[in-house]
Amino acid sequence: MTIHRLKILTLGVALATLPPALHAQDAADADGGTWVSDELTTFVRSGPTDGYRIIGTLTAGEPVTVLETSGDYSRVEDGEGDVVWVLSSELQSEPSAQQRLPALETRVEELTAELAGINETWETRTATMTETLESREARIEELEARNQALEEETAQSRSTIREFQARLDTQEEDLLMRYFMYGGGVAGAGLLVGLIVPHLPRRRRKRDRWF
Repeated sequence: MTIHRLKILTLGVALATLPPALHAQDAADADGGTWVSDELTTFVRSGPTDGYRIIGTLTAGEPVTVLETSGDYSRVEDGEGDVVWVLSSELQSEPSAQQRLPALETRVEELTAELAGINETWETRTATMTETLESREARIEELEARNQALEEETAQSRSTIREFQARLDTQEEDLLMRYFMYGGGVAGAGLLVGLIVPHLPRRRRKRDRWF
């Protein structure tokens, strides 16, 4: 905080122009709002009431040490060691916007970098997920193709088995038929022999002659 010593003439001019400034501010507020500059200075007095004379100004945002409070005023000490009285309503418990700006800019840069990192990580994860999904889809298609081939092979094997079974059944029927025919032939031949043999002429035995 820097305290500027004001001359009597400056004090008179300031006091004379203060009411119009207040009216102008009220009019601006009625029109839609006015923002007080961060570079605004505030008057300081030699005592804790409006009756004490103005002895200087304090620049907004300057750090001060509060020594005591009396009524609407606080007795403060600036960085140069000057002790003055200032309205308590013009003091705040946090640094000014100008002093906080570098920290805010640093925080914005940190958040921007963090956001960029998150975005990069998300893009990498998305690319990985997409690649994994494509690989799984390709694997599924491969398995489906193999399953289709196995089903076709199974159907073909079943058809071949049915064909072999039909051929086997046919061969069994042919074999049985041959057995029946062979047995019938043997039986018929035996019957025929049995019928023919009794009717064959018998050879007479020659009598033995004695000499």
